[in-house]
Amino acid sequence: MKFLVTGAAGFIGFHLARRLLDNGYAVVGIDNLNDYYSVELKQDRLHLLREYEHFSFQKIDIADDKAIRTLFAAGDFTHVINMAAQAGVRYSLKNPSAYVQSNIVGFLNILEGCRHARVSHLIYASSSSVYGLNTAKPFSVHANVDHPISLYAASKKSNELMAHSYSYLYGLPCTGLRFFTVYGPWGRPDMALSLFTKAIVEGSPLHVFNNGKMRRDFTYIDDIVEGTVRVSLRIPTAEPGWSGAAPDPGSSVCPYRIYNIGNNKSVELLEYIASIENELGKKAVKIMLPMQPGDVPETYADATDLIRDVGFGPNTPLKQGIHQYISWYKDYYGI
Repeated sequence: MKFLVTGAAGFIGFHLARRLLDNGYAVVGIDNLNDYYSVELKQDRLHLLREYEHFSFQKIDIADDKAIRTLFAAGDFTHVINMAAQAGVRYSLKNPSAYVQSNIVGFLNILEGCRHARVSHLIYASSSSVYGLNTAKPFSVHANVDHPISLYAASKKSNELMAHSYSYLYGLPCTGLRFFTVYGPWGRPDMALSLFTKAIVEGSPLHVFNNGKMRRDFTYIDDIVEGTVRVSLRIPTAEPGWSGAAPDPGSSVCPYRIYNIGNNKSVELLEYIASIENELGKKAVKIMLPMQPGDVPETYADATDLIRDVGFGPNTPLKQGIHQYISWYKDYYGI
């Protein structure tokens, strides 16, 4: 098998590519190395990947249809894992066009590449953000998700719909993965864990939205990677008994699946911050703020389908994950 990992210099893409390489697979990584956050951090991730004999990298933007066509024509990929995307809920309020270009146009180019190259399995990153105004907990892949509250969430829901249409029209096996608040070493500097850690270390105030009453299903990066690798090796098939009279959003009459990858536990933001404080041995200076536009008050994953189909569910305790991150943070930033 030969894997294409898009967004290979990104947080999840880097960890995923490294796991696949450790497992003995050949991996081609692509990334546009944009400056949404530190390009140096992305280059440092790539430096580690380049140590592997069976890894190669090309600087490509998935929104560049000509470059993607050329890549697929020569790639001979059996599996494609699309992690490339414009990330961040709040940034989508400031720069919506970036999300259309990367998450919609770029994803269409990936679908077309997979279709014409007859790729065995396309796995792509969706997000817990698609649950939007849903209030029934835990969030289930069998629930309707037609009420997103940010353009980022809408773009991820669009990916799921686009993948389904290609799966139905061309028989392309597609699996979407709804990730829940991923954290861990090599994480993005714009994510809450990095922002909170930096603020506590420097003694700067940290902004706590919804007065700390936010709850998240924090999922450690190693669990995300384990679930993704297992899913990638399980090519979906049509669901027997699927009915258009009572359509199940999580499966289909075509080779298409959706899975939640979350820790099956909702944790209050203040508990999350306390874990960081305990690990650093230093208290945070908190500024309590109201809810931000585009945010949801709580996420909570039902990972039943993932556990049933691949025999794995995220299970890393929060304190352990925070410890691993802080150890990396101190080493990487020389603290």
